[in-house]
Amino acid sequence: MGFKEWIIPQEKHFFCLLDQQANVVLEGAEALLDMVKDYNDIAMKRDRMKDIEHKGDDLVHTIAEALNKTFVTPIDHDDMSKLASRLDDILDYMESAAHRMWAYEIKTIPPEMVKLAEVVVSSVRETTHAVKDLKNFKRRNEILQHCIEINRLENVGDDITHTAIANLFKTKDVLEIIKLKEIYEHLEMATDKCEDAADVIKDIFIKNS
Repeated sequence: MGFKEWIIPQEKHFFCLLDQQANVVLEGAEALLDMVKDYNDIAMKRDRMKDIEHKGDDLVHTIAEALNKTFVTPIDHDDMSKLASRLDDILDYMESAAHRMWAYEIKTIPPEMVKLAEVVVSSVRETTHAVKDLKNFKRRNEILQHCIEINRLENVGDDITHTAIANLFKTKDVLEIIKLKEIYEHLEMATDKCEDAADVIKDIFIKNS
């Protein structure tokens, strides 16, 4: 088997793993949005988020093991490891937000939190598209457009978070302020981590174009 024949399956394997991880992150984002939009059966929905987060962890470990066993990869080892880690961070923050909704016994979800969750889903979708486009570096414009949109959505998420937290302090329920503020911050961090993933994707693109 020649060198070229050997490396092609490796490229497909690694890109397939990253695609799978991005899909799991998107699954988590959609489950989170379902949770805040239909705020019933919270324990069950929290458990679903935890299961998805565990699925994501398993993929991170699989990618790490594959990198350790493979000398030649389609993307630099460190960049691939960074991207897998950033995708995992997104899922971690979403799962943490869902867990706090259950653990803090939040009774109702404010409209601003639903809006922020929608931004998280949009940002994750853009991130997923960008990850999938990495297998074809000719899709330069598409990759860059996804990254630009992720940056825009991160700013939208910041604005929603700042307004929502400011509105919280207009109430007198200190305990509720603390609970909701923390959840808002975890959701906002999910959009930040999407931006971090976009930065890694841009670095990968620059190195390989």
